[in-house]
Amino acid sequence: MLDLFIEFFRQLAEDYPRWNFVFFHDERQWNRLLSGFYYTVWLSVACLIFSVVIGVAGAWLQGSPSRLVRSVVQGYIQFFRNTPPFVQLLFFYFALGQFTPTITAADGWTVEPIISNVGWAIVSLSFFAGAFNVEIFRAGIEAVPESTKEAASSLGFSRLQTYTEVVLPLAFRVCLPALNNNLVNLVKTTTQAIGIAVPELLYQCVGIWNDYPSALYPTMLVLFLLFILLVGVLVYSMHRWERAMRIPGYGG
Repeated sequence: MLDLFIEFFRQLAEDYPRWNFVFFHDERQWNRLLSGFYYTVWLSVACLIFSVVIGVAGAWLQGSPSRLVRSVVQGYIQFFRNTPPFVQLLFFYFALGQFTPTITAADGWTVEPIISNVGWAIVSLSFFAGAFNVEIFRAGIEAVPESTKEAASSLGFSRLQTYTEVVLPLAFRVCLPALNNNLVNLVKTTTQAIGIAVPELLYQCVGIWNDYPSALYPTMLVLFLLFILLVGVLVYSMHRWERAMRIPGYGG
């Protein structure tokens, strides 16, 4: 069956040169496509997790009694929300990357930075999405009635305990629809990591159609479909999670 599949696409490329699905009959190109897909999924998952953590922590710090802390958080939000994510990516990698400590590789000659291009992509995109998540969680926190917070305080809860055990679980339910939209945008934004040579899906696809111009249309088509698949899985999972966490009469 596999041989028939490979032969079909090899024959298709011969009969219709513009539709050369080279990655379906060339093992090396297939591995490049799989590698790019793996990096995109890994990059997306890492950024999703870190951006949500940043959002939760930032929303809590926004309620800090310290004016300095609140100002720092607000400055972070304004900086990352009002500058292009691609510019941020280049700034982190080329500007801050110059100050990154280096280590000597096992060969004793090669010097490598502690944070690779993949690491900087995760840092940059997480901070970018995290800035939006802070505001999303802040809006959810404001939807929690003050009487609920006062009741927790009267029971002896500290400010952190009130936030983690009472306010955040309720706010999270309100935040999920907006959080879903932001995380979908984050997955799509991972394609910008091509700017610092992260070997994600778009990077590998560009490499394939540069090596095989006849594979341009098929590669673009597969790239498009794979991102529909990724975003579709995320949206479906988030909607399932949203329905599972819904409290009748609370948060819509």
